[in-house]
Amino acid sequence: MKNKGIILLIVFIAGIALTYLLSGMQQSAKRKVSIGMSAPDFELKDINGKVWRLSDLKGKVVLVNFWATWCDSCKEENPSFQKFVESEKDDKNFVAVTILYDDSAQNAASYLKNNGFTFTVLIDDQKTSSAYGITGVPETFIVSKRGIVERKIIGPISWDNLDVRAAIKKLAEQT
Repeated sequence: MKNKGIILLIVFIAGIALTYLLSGMQQSAKRKVSIGMSAPDFELKDINGKVWRLSDLKGKVVLVNFWATWCDSCKEENPSFQKFVESEKDDKNFVAVTILYDDSAQNAASYLKNNGFTFTVLIDDQKTSSAYGITGVPETFIVSKRGIVERKIIGPISWDNLDVRAAIKKLAEQT
């Protein structure tokens, strides 16, 4: 009889723990970024040590591109991304940043130098990629001036794509 009470207590505690764990997982899943949601703020250092905060860029359209030096499709995408960033460098309503995913600053610095790339590279703190729900690279988010995710692009694209450029230009022209 005494053992039944202990067993019931253990089952009851295990049930509460399982319920708590599952509800925490659901909360975490709800926080993953999707179109129409506020983009999670971040505070990350670039490969030169400068601190960048998404909240500091409010009022501009921000392109946030997650990538890695070990990613073959990122390597295919980066030349057109570099050209795109260069073509938009004078647009005061737009900024592009990349976030290096599961990689080192040294690898990124070497990669940029060897390929003549100059785009901004921030170092992921793992909280940021988790908050954005990154499942692989490259993944890109286009954030409006108000801080809302307007577009999510999974996988590589050609950044001379007229539809993407038109969407960014339209967002940059909005007040």
